Amino acid sequence: MFPTIQSFLEVWVHESASTQKILNALTDASLSQSVSNDHRTLGRMAWHIAQTLPEMMHNTGLTVAGVDAHAPVPSSAKTIADGYAAASASLVKELQANWTDATLGEMDSMYGQQWPRRLTLQVLVMHQNHHRGQMTVLMRQAGLAVPGVYGPAKEEWGAIGMPSPAI
Repeated sequence: MFPTIQSFLEVWVHESASTQKILNALTDASLSQSVSNDHRTLGRMAWHIAQTLPEMMHNTGLTVAGVDAHAPVPSSAKTIADGYAAASASLVKELQANWTDATLGEMDSMYGQQWPRRLTLQVLVMHQNHHRGQMTVLMRQAGLAVPGVYGPAKEEWGAIGMPSPAI
């Protein structure tokens, strides 16, 4: 859990940028990719990540702008990526303007439980990372190149002058 607002922001800078790279790599055609008919599509999962920022933080009293938490999945990958970017920037501004390190211990009603705000911030990061990982599999199935997040992706090894890891 995050002990300070600054510690969250330091993590958020990298994690939100990584999520943005993944979202920016989507195409309109890829949004319909799913593992099966009874699972979320790539577009639905991407939109869910963007929608979670205002939805989850609303439960803490923050007003994160940029994405309507109840809007249907857009047919445009750019709309999803732009929506996430706006919500992520709004999240940072809202935190800096309305929370302090002391307020991280305050409890909020979250999904039938009481969570300290420092836990909510941790879950926010872990939630998007979980879905980001799922998205990379769907991206490969859709024929998209996957950007590296915690190191080079398969397609990026050559660009740094190294052979791809053995399969």
